[in-house]
Amino acid sequence: MIIRQPPKYLTSISLLALILPARCQPGEPNSPGLPLVINTWGGPFTTATDAAYTHLISSPNSSAISAVEIGCSACEAAQCDGTVGYGGSPDENCETTLDAMIMDGTTMNTGAVAGLRRIRDAISVARRVLEHTRHSLLVGDHATQFAVENGFLEEDLSTPESRARCEEWKRGACQANFRENVLPDPRVSCGPYTPVRGGQEIGQMESSFEKRAGGEVGDFTSHDTISMVVIDKSGAMASGTSTNGASHKIPGRVGDGPIVGSGSYVDGEVGGCGATGDGDIMMRFLPCYQAVENLRRGMTPTEAAEDAVHRMLRKYPAIQSGIVVVDKEGGHGGAASGWTFTYSLRAGEMKATEVITVPPLNPDPKEQHDL
Repeated sequence: MIIRQPPKYLTSISLLALILPARCQPGEPNSPGLPLVINTWGGPFTTATDAAYTHLISSPNSSAISAVEIGCSACEAAQCDGTVGYGGSPDENCETTLDAMIMDGTTMNTGAVAGLRRIRDAISVARRVLEHTRHSLLVGDHATQFAVENGFLEEDLSTPESRARCEEWKRGACQANFRENVLPDPRVSCGPYTPVRGGQEIGQMESSFEKRAGGEVGDFTSHDTISMVVIDKSGAMASGTSTNGASHKIPGRVGDGPIVGSGSYVDGEVGGCGATGDGDIMMRFLPCYQAVENLRRGMTPTEAAEDAVHRMLRKYPAIQSGIVVVDKEGGHGGAASGWTFTYSLRAGEMKATEVITVPPLNPDPKEQHDL
């Protein structure tokens, strides 16, 4: 299991944010009005909330889809917590690559990029995929080629800080990493690796992340995603995500951020969802699709989020996850596991963004199943 530390800003989050309720009591309306912007995490991620909300109230041509792009772009430019935008989460080759997705809740159209190289504006490229192609997802160098064709500047996404971080990781025998069932032992070596073949040997191998999950090795801080849902003044909805992925990932790895239904999902007839956490596991459950369908079945936003998280906890009791759900009227709630999660909200006539704290759910021992 991958162990991720809560974002650095949580150590200094305000007392006000900590005491804000994670949910309203059953039956209580909790919509602060429209327009509405809601996204994963507080701290530096409120930059995105404020940028999207300002667009919605100040631009005569504002729209939910534009607000999502503007909000996520603000986070990319600010390098929110080092987990969004350029200069963060270098892979094994010390390169930063980006994932992003944007979705229109009216048409259900989506655009996404994954493993985007040498282009800073991932969410804006994703919107070009949505608006100028009949595809949903472009990846790697071909996504870069598409971006350049659409006028985006090609440039190095690494920074001196990200390169130094990667070199330090290499000097530490590449710990931790995402390799398993390979030789040399990924717990003590940087490779190059060769797959281990043969039943008993594979069974005896233990990944470095499983070792860390047992607390035998030091901390490993990986990544978070900004995942945003917007409702504009007309009631139209959109959602989007942006991330630089998991630190020290195997080059080519794609997480849950650009996957429709996992990192985010929105249906303007029902509501929307944003998610963050252990993306390699979360994408197996499509938690945001599940949460929105839960709304359709009549659950409250909090109930919808908690059900989606419990589905993951039954199979992966140590999973770290955070989900925020909003219905089409602006009612909202969240759920989390493995860490204390926060989400940011600004809506209606609110003068400032509020940060809502969501304590982690505990796995139910009766419902856990071994894989």
